[in-house]
Amino acid sequence: MSRAIGLVEFKTTPSGIRAADIMVKTAKVDLLEAQTVCPGKYIALIAGDLSAVDAAVKAAIASSSEHYIDSFVLGNPHESIFPALYGTSAVENVRALGILETYDVASIIVAADLAAKTAIVDLVEVRIAKGMCGKSFFVLTGEIAAVEAAVARAKEEVAESGMFLDSTVIANPDRQICDSIL
Repeated sequence: MSRAIGLVEFKTTPSGIRAADIMVKTAKVDLLEAQTVCPGKYIALIAGDLSAVDAAVKAAIASSSEHYIDSFVLGNPHESIFPALYGTSAVENVRALGILETYDVASIIVAADLAAKTAIVDLVEVRIAKGMCGKSFFVLTGEIAAVEAAVARAKEEVAESGMFLDSTVIANPDRQICDSIL
């Protein structure tokens, strides 16, 4: 059995809360986070065995398809996802910065996971739609070539869903920029 995470994102709080309730009633999963994010959208993040997470996410989507925005199921998420989501990443040496922004929550977590699995990079932050009018972004660091490869692969993935907004890679960012981000 594989450890997995899944997320659903809805346009309204009532639909999102109902979906979160359905997810935990459908399968043996742990509710990691359920909350309103900007601009009044609702997300629910769960963890469990891959088959349970998949079943729970599918049931949530079916519960309110008219208010559904996006979702994902990730088997074996990269270990740096949670520290980046919760602002506990410890990054000492910033050689290059990669930043990618999306229009929604689900796609940024998938993109961050894919970026971290593409090259040897450190996720610094994954910001999910809080104070950003529903948009989300990730910041990562590493050697310039690794950061470029990670951002390019994540951009490619997010562009397929139409959720890509912008990205950049900064070689040797100024110390003031690093201090403001870290």
